[in-house]
Amino acid sequence: MRIIKKLKVLLLLTAIISTTLVSSAQDKKLPAPDKKGGSSLMEALWNRKSERTFANKQLSDQDLSNLLWAACGINRAENGKRTNPTARNKQEVSVYAFFADRVCLYDHKTHSLKTVTKGDHRKLIAKGQDFVLTAPVTLLLVVNLNMYDKIEDSSFLMGAADAGIVSQNINLFCAAYGLSTVTRATMDNDAIEQLLGLVDNQFPLLNNPVGYSK
Repeated sequence: MRIIKKLKVLLLLTAIISTTLVSSAQDKKLPAPDKKGGSSLMEALWNRKSERTFANKQLSDQDLSNLLWAACGINRAENGKRTNPTARNKQEVSVYAFFADRVCLYDHKTHSLKTVTKGDHRKLIAKGQDFVLTAPVTLLLVVNLNMYDKIEDSSFLMGAADAGIVSQNINLFCAAYGLSTVTRATMDNDAIEQLLGLVDNQFPLLNNPVGYSK
């Protein structure tokens, strides 16, 4: 009986360790974002343009870190406020990163990527526009109106405006760092909602494929 109990304990410990290792493997802690770098704001505004061609090269961890932080990272640690303003500071915009081998959710609180699902699901974003498949990453902006105290007639418009601000952050970052991107609304919304397990009042609104300029 003691041997059986010991075996059960060992199996339980093995399961816990395995689960922890899998969870750790699915989370990617990003390097700290740079506080300096890129061109000036005025130069970025002059250089901002929509580009649909990308170099065949993966983004470095540092550039990916800077990109996600610029989109909606925390810039005031004392109160958790972010680079992107939102209505009543509800922070209802989430950023998902579609890679060739996985889809991740950007966790702004820990500045890390949480794997949501594995596999290449970029065709759901491209929806027939194959240039999207040549970008090393596409950032999907999802608005969660359930974050509001009360969903009103104007709520969707506020959420859409807030998503537009995040997309502009992405555009300006890319212009400042010499990356290519374009703001898109084309995608297979229903399939994406199912893939990500989104609930009522969560909406995929915009996406930005991003890569180094070709």
